[in-house]
Amino acid sequence: MSDRKLQGERRRRTMSRRLREAKLLIRGAVDTDHPVMAHIIPIRRCNLSCAYCNEYDSFSKPVPLSTMVHRLELLGRLRTGVITISGGEPLLHPELDEIIRAIRKNALLAGLITNGYLLTPERVERLNQAGLDYLQISIDNIRPDDVSKKSLKVLDRKLQVLARHAHFHVNINSVLGGGIRNPEDALVVGKRAMELGFTSTVGIIHDGDGQLRPLAAREREVFLEMKKFEKRHFSRINYFQESIANGEASDWRCRAGARYLYVCEDGLVHYCSQQRGFPAKPLEDYTVEDIRREYITQKSCAPFCTISCVHQISYFDFFRGKQTRAVEPVPQEQLVTIHVAGAGR
Repeated sequence: MSDRKLQGERRRRTMSRRLREAKLLIRGAVDTDHPVMAHIIPIRRCNLSCAYCNEYDSFSKPVPLSTMVHRLELLGRLRTGVITISGGEPLLHPELDEIIRAIRKNALLAGLITNGYLLTPERVERLNQAGLDYLQISIDNIRPDDVSKKSLKVLDRKLQVLARHAHFHVNINSVLGGGIRNPEDALVVGKRAMELGFTSTVGIIHDGDGQLRPLAAREREVFLEMKKFEKRHFSRINYFQESIANGEASDWRCRAGARYLYVCEDGLVHYCSQQRGFPAKPLEDYTVEDIRREYITQKSCAPFCTISCVHQISYFDFFRGKQTRAVEPVPQEQLVTIHVAGAGR
């Protein structure tokens, strides 16, 4: 495709996406009885093994396409706005393109979170044809180390492939915390993303034990520089990160289980990737009554939560819907407990 045709197609896709985003925002503002976003897992297996990640294994088989399509239809009946595919590594699923097409039939917007290793020009073109709206890659460092292999050195060629071929929106997420050794790498990654025409965000991650540790002085400096990138290039609602960066509790109303759903490979609905096991109800049986219950449920893990998408979706309702029901996950059932580590630990 010529550069002129590519730019024209990108403009057309952007206009279509923004119209659907506007519809999502309006619907989310006037009605609280539906999920704004759902993450769904088509495969738990990953081709990498990042030290801080607890969301993958090395052996799981792909969820059958027919099962995935049925789950997407169920999310459609709940009037879910955005459905994002996560993992594991979703590109390992042999029928991912058909899953994306099924999302577009059942939701307003289709997203994909990937480590990017398996991207090729042909693979990107297939994602274009399937109707993908968003793709996000997290890049953790400049050079691979024993914490993460998601490095700019390895992935820069993949980013160039996306810059040349992708019709969808691409965001590159840099990370701080979680044992990442060189916080300055986030600045390099962010600048490279913008050079290639992508948007750039920064995330604060927990460590391999699921613990949130306050950012060190240099990490906070880098965090503030990265926030300038976000303000300059596009609007990102990540106010909570300023508290998290200082290890302080964030005062907010988590709407996980209501406005945000996490559907695992077994078809169970959970609060999020870090609270798998709650409420752990089959999507097949999930109803508006469940959404209404979780909407008013205060979660004990919320003050130190690092899950950006749950925070962002919950901003729809920050001014309404007082939470009158409380839940505290049972420690032995909980996947991880996110809390501020003690001084000097």
